[in-house]
Amino acid sequence: MDRFRMIFQYFQSSSESVMNGICGLLALASVKMYSSFDFSCPCLPQYNMAYSLGIMFVPPIILFLCGLILNRQSLVMLEEWRRPQGRRKKDLAAIRYMCSSIMQRAMVAPVVWIIVTLLDGKCLICAFSGSMDPEKFVGFANVSPVQVQQLLAKVPCKDDELMGNNTSRKAVSRYLRCWSQALGWSILLILIIAAFLARWLRPCFNQATLLQARHWSNYIDIEQKIFEETCCEHSRLFAHKCILHFFESMRQEIKLHSFSRPREGEGVEGKEDLLWGITDQDQVNKLLKGWYYEKPPLDVSQVTQR
Repeated sequence: MDRFRMIFQYFQSSSESVMNGICGLLALASVKMYSSFDFSCPCLPQYNMAYSLGIMFVPPIILFLCGLILNRQSLVMLEEWRRPQGRRKKDLAAIRYMCSSIMQRAMVAPVVWIIVTLLDGKCLICAFSGSMDPEKFVGFANVSPVQVQQLLAKVPCKDDELMGNNTSRKAVSRYLRCWSQALGWSILLILIIAAFLARWLRPCFNQATLLQARHWSNYIDIEQKIFEETCCEHSRLFAHKCILHFFESMRQEIKLHSFSRPREGEGVEGKEDLLWGITDQDQVNKLLKGWYYEKPPLDVSQVTQR
């Protein structure tokens, strides 16, 4: 369990390489899920579009939420945006940079899923086969409007007895598949061009502002992690002191189980210093409340002078 928790904490770190790896894994997972998913169109006029659009857009929403959950910076960004002003002003540029970085990474897997579904074409054929104009296809010329809608809804069903070998069904299917693949390749081309322009036109803008936003967004994340680590260390020492005080009358048993107090002059002073005089529950609650409502200003000049 501890090993699993360490792995989960590692994947929640703010390292860009780790987060890029997670985004790549989610993208590969989306492709694998779609390839292993057996798409079966209901072939009913009132359900085709709802089912197909659900398959096309519900999994991307799930993948997008998973990308936000796995990205540790999403929670840090929300906390920084919602925290009280206190003694430190909010850096909106850093918050915008964090939000942009989070959204870009979280959108990778959903976009891959949508592009794969469009290139495959089954979803678009199922969704819009009933919306086609029957006059464009010869096989639907002498059929009543109600029957036309039923026949068009059965275009994705190759195993249907009425539409299995119908040439018009194949024509509608090819037509919609061509549009679906054209739309998928167009979206992919637009995204590649946008990424190319964003990368090569970035030096044309103010680099100082970008560096500042990136620096302080990383600082917010690192500061939060160090504060949590310091709180964990203080909690461990605080719990150690409380347990030793509770078992004060059981020194011999504690010594036998290697839970004895440290020897005199052996690390006691260092552990006492880590408590920083915070020795009861009210002081700890006051400290945590003060950290949330009144974060210290980003100025360590007085500390260095001391």
